[in-house]
Amino acid sequence: GSLAGCADAGRCCPGRDAACSARGWRLDRVYGTCYCDQACRRTGDCCFDYARACPARPCIVGEWSPWSGCGDQCRPAARVRRRPVQQEPRNGGAPCPPLEERAGCLDYSTPRGQDCGRAFVPAFITTSAFNKERTRQAASPQWSTDTEDAGYCMEFKTESLTHHCALENRPLTRWMQYLREGYTVCVDCQRPAMNSVSLRCSGDGLDSDGNQTLHWQAIGNPRCQGTWKKVRRVDQCSCPAVHSFIFI
Repeated sequence: GSLAGCADAGRCCPGRDAACSARGWRLDRVYGTCYCDQACRRTGDCCFDYARACPARPCIVGEWSPWSGCGDQCRPAARVRRRPVQQEPRNGGAPCPPLEERAGCLDYSTPRGQDCGRAFVPAFITTSAFNKERTRQAASPQWSTDTEDAGYCMEFKTESLTHHCALENRPLTRWMQYLREGYTVCVDCQRPAMNSVSLRCSGDGLDSDGNQTLHWQAIGNPRCQGTWKKVRRVDQCSCPAVHSFIFI
């Protein structure tokens, strides 16, 4: 070992390494063997100059990539975005945040441009925040560029849901935690989820008499699903944000 500290010994080691030592003053003012590994902060036996010789460097990440396309057409799938690591954490620096995010999606056209996905029985829903990203003017040639339909809102009273909804804690699926039995929720029907001919969203329950039990499923976690009953149709949704969703 060295008679000084980490700088003179030229040592800075990750994790716990008993061989990563020097001889000199420790932070607790004891002279003898001191350490230059990352774990010495917890054990209190760092060399006196550890913080200067081995400064903590946090993980640094880059910008998010654009969202990928849907993983499949005509069925619920996932879109992905990633960000690169520009600097790995060192010497106890802050670890890297999540490098990948996934969110549910549903494409309504095949690679050849044919409409599909309208035959789903349950209502597929996601958070209303997704509507900020979704293009309200659908790319389908069946939509006239001069047509601007305001859509509509369906109110439902939730009857049941699986426990998987409450377990969601990922950033883009955390909205599922707020689904509760017995609450009135609003689901907005807008393009491109709205059929260009019927001007309705699949699973909207509009034809239900209010006593029929209808099914819904959360996009992003197929195990988060449940039942609800129609309350009414209104022009605009007015539920709290945590109880506001969109058909997808």
